[in-house]
Amino acid sequence: MQELEPAVLNKINTWLNGSYDADTKSSIQKLLDDKAYTELTDSFYKDLEFGTGGLRGTMGPGSNRINKYTIGTATQGLSNYLLNKYPGEKIQVAIAHDSRNNSDYFTKVAAGVFSANDITVHLFKELRPTPLLSFAMRELGCRSGVVITASHNPKEYNGYKAYGADGGQFTFPDDGLVMQDVAKIKSIDEVKFTPIEENIKLIGDDLDESYLQKIAQLSVSKEAIQRQSDLKIVFSPIHGTGITLVPKALEYFGFKNVILVDEQTTPDGNFPTVVYPNPEEKEALTLALAKAKEVDADLVLATDPDADRVGIAVKNNDGEFVLLNGNQTGTLLINYLLTAWEEAGKLTGNEYIVKTIVTSYLIDEIAKAKNVTCYNTLTGFKYIGELMTSLQGQKTFIGGGEESYGYLIGELVRDKDAVVSSTFIAEMTAFYKDKGSSLYNALLDTYVQYGLYKEKLVSITKKGKSGAEEIKALMEKFRTNTPTTLGGSKVVMLKDYERSLETNLESGTVKPLDYPVSDVLQFFTEDGSIISARPSGTEPKIKFYCSVKGSLSSKEAYAEADQALDEKINSIMTDLAV
Repeated sequence: MQELEPAVLNKINTWLNGSYDADTKSSIQKLLDDKAYTELTDSFYKDLEFGTGGLRGTMGPGSNRINKYTIGTATQGLSNYLLNKYPGEKIQVAIAHDSRNNSDYFTKVAAGVFSANDITVHLFKELRPTPLLSFAMRELGCRSGVVITASHNPKEYNGYKAYGADGGQFTFPDDGLVMQDVAKIKSIDEVKFTPIEENIKLIGDDLDESYLQKIAQLSVSKEAIQRQSDLKIVFSPIHGTGITLVPKALEYFGFKNVILVDEQTTPDGNFPTVVYPNPEEKEALTLALAKAKEVDADLVLATDPDADRVGIAVKNNDGEFVLLNGNQTGTLLINYLLTAWEEAGKLTGNEYIVKTIVTSYLIDEIAKAKNVTCYNTLTGFKYIGELMTSLQGQKTFIGGGEESYGYLIGELVRDKDAVVSSTFIAEMTAFYKDKGSSLYNALLDTYVQYGLYKEKLVSITKKGKSGAEEIKALMEKFRTNTPTTLGGSKVVMLKDYERSLETNLESGTVKPLDYPVSDVLQFFTEDGSIISARPSGTEPKIKFYCSVKGSLSSKEAYAEADQALDEKINSIMTDLAV
């Protein structure tokens, strides 16, 4: 036992001697018998906490794992928060889940705990996309909501995303208050696991129908779609929830030629055809790309398991399919939306878009040229949703997104939405094809007009307790020893979002940053490069977002100019020495 820290051993004994089921205790005892001290430490050294995406971790026994008890404790804490915040009210919540292993079981656990606290639960009877949870909350007047999902993480993971009354994920101060109420629960005996069945109500198909009709009303280029209704669209839900709504949504928009990747249409938490169910990964789109080549498609769409993010592939000018990254797709979407709104005479000067501080600043340039306000938020779509709620009724939200393949068009939900995004990606494909162009050429035209921007995300994984300590030390090193040059250009400004300070490194001038406190650093160089360092809130990773820019004289010069920016990013990462 000497290899286990006293605090870890104490927590293990609490589980072995507490009101936990026999299978859980047996699993823990086996790890002890096998002297699996590293795994035990990682499972018990802390309690799972809400990060930028809520509660997420590998499944298994332990306080730092996703299981019945951590799900139950989180739900009891959330229930306590709701009962304190809305005294005397008959509180309603909604719950959805994705296709992951145990998601349906964890959903029943959460529903049972809410119901036992005399909270009315609106429960989707089958798996549904995360954005539909946000829509349902707003439609049904819920004070909170939960979706059981781990997004694009490997199959061993699951998670718990909690939402506030506006249909967006909790933000300050409520996220902290929920965490406090969860932390106050010192014993599993405080969790009310026995459901009150009459408090649980199933959500009917009419909610799907309402959502589909309302997103179809957002369409801007209906005539172009009518002329291009046979556009060949290959779609893969990558074994997730996208299959339930994306094909129907495309049909509602008027697209008649949607081709499914049959091998990936069945929901399956083992994700048997991919290594990771992540549309950011080329490997996850292998089957979709093969199908697209076979049928000579115009567009490839692939959504992650909970259908809040979407990856795309388009044909380049050599007829080959190329994957677009999240910044490129986001840029195309915003440029299309602002162009289409402008052509339709819908821009009044009161519209706005939103992106995050690590998403392409090309979007800012496009918005400026169109005289549309562009807001920047911290990383995490909850901040975009929070801003939308604060501006509701004052300004008109057109669209927004973040570099990690999450976008939103219209104000129906308060989270990233791959269903509505897929329809608008298809719509803009039809829009440009109707003009004799393509998405690929539209992107190159944007670069020629506004400048060539290139972004790259470098993620470094540091697992377990030791990994978390390494990440913390790395961030502290960058704070105390700020790089003087990156990629051959002088670092002229540092933004430290944890200390809420912006420092001009040339003049020494320091001014406050008007953002919520967050562990993020941004280095700005003399030549316009922006490098952001940020520990992930949902994964054991530290992420570096590199953004560089140059000019593009013509579409023909793209390959050479792109290569030069690649080399610049590599130089920056070398200078960071990580």
